[in-house]
Amino acid sequence: MNSNLLTTPPLSLYIHIPWCVEKCPYCDFNSHALKSQIPEQDYVQALIADLDADIARFNLKTRTLYSIFIGGGTPSLFSAKAIESMLSQVLARFETKDDIEITLEANPGTVEAGKFIGFAKAGITRLSIGVQSFESEKLLKLGRIHNVSQAQQAAKMATDAKKIGIKSFNLDLMHGLPNQSIENALDDLKTAINLKPDHLSWYQLTIEPNTAFHSKPPKLPEDETLWDIQDQGFKLLADAGYQQYEISAFSLTKTEENKQCQHNLNYWRFGDYLGIGCGAHGKVTDVATGSIQRTVKVKHPKGYLDENREPLDHLTTVTSDELPFEYMMNQLRLFSSFTLADYQQRTGLSVSSVLPTLQQAKNKNLMSCTEELSTKGKWQVTSHGHRYLNDLLELFL
Repeated sequence: MNSNLLTTPPLSLYIHIPWCVEKCPYCDFNSHALKSQIPEQDYVQALIADLDADIARFNLKTRTLYSIFIGGGTPSLFSAKAIESMLSQVLARFETKDDIEITLEANPGTVEAGKFIGFAKAGITRLSIGVQSFESEKLLKLGRIHNVSQAQQAAKMATDAKKIGIKSFNLDLMHGLPNQSIENALDDLKTAINLKPDHLSWYQLTIEPNTAFHSKPPKLPEDETLWDIQDQGFKLLADAGYQQYEISAFSLTKTEENKQCQHNLNYWRFGDYLGIGCGAHGKVTDVATGSIQRTVKVKHPKGYLDENREPLDHLTTVTSDELPFEYMMNQLRLFSSFTLADYQQRTGLSVSSVLPTLQQAKNKNLMSCTEELSTKGKWQVTSHGHRYLNDLLELFL
């Protein structure tokens, strides 16, 4: 690795709140079913101690904070007062990008949706609402605790909250659900579009290890049906004015401002991010040493809240051999192009570490390039490459 090639990437902050009312059968995130009252004050205190430790560990006092994402779990179970206390302490520790994007994930249950105005006043600028489906049968199968009318009401309340500080909101929607037809999937999508979210995350259900669905797999649509759902869904979204900028992310292009998720874009462009909270992951670049390190925090709330225990579970340095795949695993999800200069600045590696593989991908029609041998040439995944993304990524392993 050549540290002279590295530049300091944007820095984001991910905050993990691990509690849910119930654990969904498809979920492989670090979440824990709520068995008693959430220890809000203690957890906020632990989060700030965790953050202070990372700031000291990586000497981050001079870094500007680019975005904040509060995920889970179900962060909207927290009170607006707790969110405000947490954010005020976080923001006191950094210089921030102008108009910093601060996202909070929320479930559309009536009680949580009613907090949206409070969250806006606490400093949240973007809401991400986990709808998943607008069909009652599918919601039950997915283990969701909200109903269809609550999902629609949550979107309307997010729209109302835009009058006092919320700048945009996202709806999370799944397709390829158990026994889902093409018509079912497209009806879900049409309902979501009619609610006019600024952003849609529309992604296929996958069966992950260590989930209830993995133990007892439901019957999912055949591959041919899944391809048809995607093809027709992409056209429906495009016709409604949504631009696909990532495999499962769509932003409304008719709005005056850019509604792409800036926090996720920083992940996909191999930016830096701190991860605080139970099981949170982080990645930090040290340009001076040429080192890129990853952090993972203590996973279980009991251990994380133990004042006698370090919140850091383990710290690893990304090796030069791992970096090409790590960079491409993120970047190739995007529909925008990148240059070899971008690659050098994020990884500290020379062009020779990746160019032969890129040329191989180009020969297979998985990627295209404007100037193949120039560091300024624009490399981009082809439509064929997006369809067979796993095959493309395997080239870099």
